[in-house]
Amino acid sequence: MIASTDPRAELIALCERGLEWHADTPQGLWDDTNPRPAAVLVLFGVLDSVPSRASGPVARDLDVLLLRRAATLGSHAGQIAFPGGRLEASDDGPIAAALREAAEETGLDPDGIEPLGTLPVMSVPVSNHIVTPVPAWWTRPSDVAAVDHDESVEVFRVPVADLLDPANRANTEFRLGTRAYRSPAFTVDGRLVWGFTALVLSRMFDELGWAEAWDPARIVERDDLRR
Repeated sequence: MIASTDPRAELIALCERGLEWHADTPQGLWDDTNPRPAAVLVLFGVLDSVPSRASGPVARDLDVLLLRRAATLGSHAGQIAFPGGRLEASDDGPIAAALREAAEETGLDPDGIEPLGTLPVMSVPVSNHIVTPVPAWWTRPSDVAAVDHDESVEVFRVPVADLLDPANRANTEFRLGTRAYRSPAFTVDGRLVWGFTALVLSRMFDELGWAEAWDPARIVERDDLRR
């Protein structure tokens, strides 16, 4: 593991070379005909308040923007997610869609955001979407908050070093028949990040060389099973 000295440049390089998601999910369980295109903003930058508790391969003030979806939504209810949503006819591609949705959901100023590229699409069969992650960088941070509480209930910036802390890494697990499926998760400040968001972060961290060795045998219960 080599300490990151220029995360913005490393993110740009990742977008240029791409990656494979290696998502181990039972794709055949859900209807994936005519999937709807969507995009999410994976927004990194320098935390403007409290740095990470952990130290590690990235600076303690590097963070990523996340939100918690409303518990009343029809899919992914209550989950922690990236800002984003479906592409509209008026959007000039996934980058424009990710910026528009992020501004609508969090109130951020798109003029202070530098898109760094895109990553390959990931299929999310449970909601019948194909999602393009759009890594981006704060050039001028702006205040963020949940704008429409019918869609999201909180918006927050999480130190990346805390996500990378092996003590905060885990898997979630569910069973179908005799087979157990595992998926990456992060536990930070009483929040559980799992599902699509954790898959994207985990693969990005691996490909960027930021990940530290952690115990994949640690299993945490998913938020949707706690209610």
